Amino acid sequence: MLARCSGAALRGLEAVEVSVEVDIAPGLPGLQLVGLADAAVQEARERVRAAIRNSGLKVPLTRVVVSLAPADLRKAGPSFDLPIALGLLVASSQLAPEQIQGIWSAAELGLDGSLRPIRGVLALAMAARAAGARGLVVPAANAAEAALVEGLPVWGAQNLGEVITVLQDPARSPQACAAIAPPAAAGGPDLVDVRGQPHGRRALEIAAAGGHHLLLVGAAGSGKTMLARRLPGLLPPLEAAESLELTRLHSVAGLLLDGGNLISQRPFRSPHHSCSGAALIGGGTIPMPGEVSLAHHGVLFLDELAEFRRDVLDQLRQPLEEGDVLISRTRQRCRFPCRITLVAATNPCPCGRYGEADGSCSCGESLRRRYWGRLSGPLLDRLDLQVVMRRPPARELARGIMSGDARSADSGDGGALEQPETSAVVAQRVRRARARMAARNPGGHCNAQIAAEALPAVLALEEPARQLWERAMEQRRLSARGGMRLLRVARTISDLAGQPTVGATAIAEALTFRSFDLVGADPF
Repeated sequence: MLARCSGAALRGLEAVEVSVEVDIAPGLPGLQLVGLADAAVQEARERVRAAIRNSGLKVPLTRVVVSLAPADLRKAGPSFDLPIALGLLVASSQLAPEQIQGIWSAAELGLDGSLRPIRGVLALAMAARAAGARGLVVPAANAAEAALVEGLPVWGAQNLGEVITVLQDPARSPQACAAIAPPAAAGGPDLVDVRGQPHGRRALEIAAAGGHHLLLVGAAGSGKTMLARRLPGLLPPLEAAESLELTRLHSVAGLLLDGGNLISQRPFRSPHHSCSGAALIGGGTIPMPGEVSLAHHGVLFLDELAEFRRDVLDQLRQPLEEGDVLISRTRQRCRFPCRITLVAATNPCPCGRYGEADGSCSCGESLRRRYWGRLSGPLLDRLDLQVVMRRPPARELARGIMSGDARSADSGDGGALEQPETSAVVAQRVRRARARMAARNPGGHCNAQIAAEALPAVLALEEPARQLWERAMEQRRLSARGGMRLLRVARTISDLAGQPTVGATAIAEALTFRSFDLVGADPF
């Protein structure tokens, strides 16, 4: 007897329908799986038989062939356990064929028949709705995640017995798992804690407003990491579509197994400098998203940038330029989004003291050049904002540990110490600037994402500003890419100031954030 039911295989961020066909025929008892299944799917033979037997159902003592179609699509993971079990029960006349018609299912089976959570349920639910499925059966732990897709009935079950009960009762309503509202955003580190570093604070504001990539270079203890971790607090809240896309991406990566809440906060990813290219960009036999994609719509922080392998860093060039990663394998090609704001931090030399006033650096010129040689010119060219940071003086640090009354005490030079702005104040300016960009730029993109051909229409460059830009291009020997990025930064500076045109002042300020245009340049 032949039975058919529906499951799905993940291909990048998408789920592709897989028809699970089960045939029972005379022969020696055994279960054979065909259809380009990996080891985890092949092991389903033992899990399915044990789960059926321990759920009080009968395992056919005959020859069973399970085909996963299309046969040329690689299937991976344990999510096919449940559809294989259901197909086997229909083929052995323990379930009626009409009871699973139009029903998609996905779950890993325990030997006791329990349903264990799987990854990629949100993508699977979207594919099921697009295919016009009558419903979706998933583990109870994944039901809330699947229910985020409106218009698709979802049933969550704890074990195989509950699945049978659901399928045998057509009048049974889907589990009440309405889409979960995003939780309130938690408070993160505040910009008010950063003492000194006015140039770095300004660069952080520009990066948040325009989506520009940022490089922080300074001695150890100058506040690079502290500054970078405050960038997510300046970014506007995630929109509904962004939140859903980010949740689906993390679901595919297997990072939502403990709950189905929408991701409501922009991610901040900080991989270690020893990570491989596949861990950073994505890859594997079955392509999986890397750190650059997991930071989509958020911040990717690369601390100790010069300690990363050069070949790993150079793989960032195309993702930073295009906003997505294309991973090609022999049998498939997957595309993962990566619209990120990159913040990179590094020391100026191996000892981390070069440029300090005390002259305590123990590195020679050749050693410093080799250290900087790990960063290629094309990569530096893609970092819009390049900031040199120095250790703040003791007087600035003391302000952070003084009481409220003492902070406003006289600074000794005739004026009171000015309090730094909080993240909330800066974030308001960022939101207003982004609103101007959304109303003006094609597609509502932020300035860093404006295509080169669309830039002249939105730039509104004044004549003195154009002349200053041309001189800077010649004197600094900027590449065409670097020159365009300089204009985008100037446009962001003007948006923060509420100016409709880009003047020479904006170009001049943008030039102060181009400290490392030439490899080996010494801005210290």
